Amino acid sequence: MHGARTSLLTSRARRIASHALALATVLPVAYAHAEELLVWSAGAAQAPMSELVRSYQSTSSNTIKMEYAPVGVLMGRLADGGKPDVLVLSQDVSAEVERSQWCVPGSIKPIGSVGVGVAVKEGAPMPDISTPDALRTTLLNAKSITYINPAKGTSGKHFAAVLQQLGIAEQVKAKTTLGEAGFVVEPVAHGDIEIGIQQITEILPVKGAVLVGPLPAALQKTTTYTISLGANARDTAAAKEFMHYILRDSSASVFKTKGFSVP
Repeated sequence: MHGARTSLLTSRARRIASHALALATVLPVAYAHAEELLVWSAGAAQAPMSELVRSYQSTSSNTIKMEYAPVGVLMGRLADGGKPDVLVLSQDVSAEVERSQWCVPGSIKPIGSVGVGVAVKEGAPMPDISTPDALRTTLLNAKSITYINPAKGTSGKHFAAVLQQLGIAEQVKAKTTLGEAGFVVEPVAHGDIEIGIQQITEILPVKGAVLVGPLPAALQKTTTYTISLGANARDTAAAKEFMHYILRDSSASVFKTKGFSVP
C-alpha cells in the first residue's frame, strides 16, 4: 500500500514537472514580440505624442520609453552615439540626420507643422503683437522675457534672429532669461516672467499661461516635424508598427487639437 502511494506521488510529481517545463518553454515565446522602444522626440511634439503613446500602449504588447528634449540636444546625443528606435525631429535637420546615417534612409515622414507664439500669465493684459512694430514696442516695454536657448531649441534660434531683425537684441538682453529645456513659459504662468516666446504647441499645455497669438507673419517661422526609423532600431518591425500608429489619420486629429497643422 505504501509502495502504491509512493508511486502515485512520483507520477503526480512528474506530471507537475512536465507542465512546469512546458510553461517555461511557451512563456518566453508568447512574450518574444514584446519590445521596449526608445523614442526621442522634440519637445514641440510632447503634448500629442504623450497622448498617443498612452493610447498605443493600451492596445500593444510593446512599451514605449519617451525622452523629450530640444532638437539641438537630441542632435548632440545622436552625435555621441545614441541609438533610439524612433526619432521625432524638425524637418530642418532631416538632411543631416540622413547624411549622418542616424535614421533609415527614406523613412522620414512629416507629422505636422507649428509656428512660434507669445504667451502671458492668465489674467494679465493681452499685449499688442499684431505687427512687427507692435511686437517691438511690446518687447521693449516688457519687464522680463523668456525664450529657449538658441543653441538648443528651434524657436529660440529663430527668436534670437527676430530680435536682431527688430534691432532690439541688446536692449532686451539684460531682462531676458533663456530656458534650457521643456516648457520654458512655465515661469510666465507662475508670474515670475512677463512674456514668453516658444512654439505654440509648447505654450498651450502650460496651465496658467495664455497664448496671445502667433508672431506676426513677417517674423514667423513654421516648423514641420517628422518621424523616422532609427538606423540602429533593435526591432524594426515593432518600431515601424509604432510609426504607423503615429501616422494614422486618427492620430493626425490629436496633433490638430494640440496646436499642429497636419499634412
